[in-house]
Amino acid sequence: MKETVMPRLLRQFGVLFCSTLFTGALAWEVPAQNDQLEVVTTILPISQFTLAVAGDRATVTPLIPTNMGPHGFQARPQDAQMLSNADVLVINGLEMEGFLDGLIENAGNPDLVMIDTSEGIATIATAEGHDHGHEGEHGHSDKEDHDHAHEEEHSHEEDHAHGDHDHGDEHGHSDKEDHDHEHGDHDHGHSHGEFDPHVWLDPKRAIQQVENIRDGLIAADPEGEEAYTANAAAFIDELRTLDQEIATRLQPYEGKPFVVFHDFAAYFADSYGLESEFLVEAPEENAAPEDVRRIMETVQEAGLQTVLTEPQADGGSPFEAIAQDLGIQVSVFDPLETGPETALDPEYYLTIMRQNAENLASAFAAESAALPQIPVVGWAQGISQ
Repeated sequence: MKETVMPRLLRQFGVLFCSTLFTGALAWEVPAQNDQLEVVTTILPISQFTLAVAGDRATVTPLIPTNMGPHGFQARPQDAQMLSNADVLVINGLEMEGFLDGLIENAGNPDLVMIDTSEGIATIATAEGHDHGHEGEHGHSDKEDHDHAHEEEHSHEEDHAHGDHDHGDEHGHSDKEDHDHEHGDHDHGHSHGEFDPHVWLDPKRAIQQVENIRDGLIAADPEGEEAYTANAAAFIDELRTLDQEIATRLQPYEGKPFVVFHDFAAYFADSYGLESEFLVEAPEENAAPEDVRRIMETVQEAGLQTVLTEPQADGGSPFEAIAQDLGIQVSVFDPLETGPETALDPEYYLTIMRQNAENLASAFAAESAALPQIPVVGWAQGISQ
């Protein structure tokens, strides 16, 4: 796509000189040429969004298995080989994929195009970056039409192959200047970086990620512009519908707090006028006694009847014990960091986000909400991991 067959073969195999017994001639092992763009993705939501945009036009291969997630992922030698053969790497960005620097270097692929899907998105500082009050929330200068009401704007202007697009259907966000998260300073040793990377959990920001993927794929494969544009438009329509449904479902609870297991819900809360609290900063962490006390105080002060654990809770969530002590319920909010193989289907994102909203609304209403059975989608089973 970006190179002739021969340089790619040289990188894959080296030069193979095969002396034949009968003729003494030189022979080459040349596989059939693949004219499709070779795209590698990182975390599950980015794989879902990229598959939605690429359609049949490009070959999409997730770097991280769906059942692993980014927190515990460790790169393997075959991952460097995967990147050495790729045309495009699609990442979430915002330091979510800290393992990539050495991996890209080892891949030795100077022609690799990287698409940072968080480019231009209004960001929120991590808990480690401030006192949990969100006074330092950051937006991006090219998104001033977003009504995020973040006091300090941060320009995440990296030199990527994306065009500037006017996201005319952007939605306003609730003012989060008065978040009063009374968390102490935590030193858990795990850090995403200065800004929260969980942007995909806000459908509005997910739309921008899809647009960045579309623009990056078009830059890498101009002949596919029509397909990428049409595919992106169709999925963006679904994301807008999702956003409207969630906003309607949660509107009666505007301003209310909710408690999740790890620090992933800031963008979701920001988008729908809610307050998010969390037990630990990363799912692999063990909750300290002061964290448990803080959450129990939050639950009691707010009169919450439900806390929300997640499928990714490493070794099980302590929420069951907390709930038992307080006489409340435990439900689920899935941050979509892991899933079954069929989770690669873009529809899985829509299904889980709807269920998250329903679980949250039920939590506010002190009701119980059961997770749905996720259908097995045939085409998703064939995607390589």
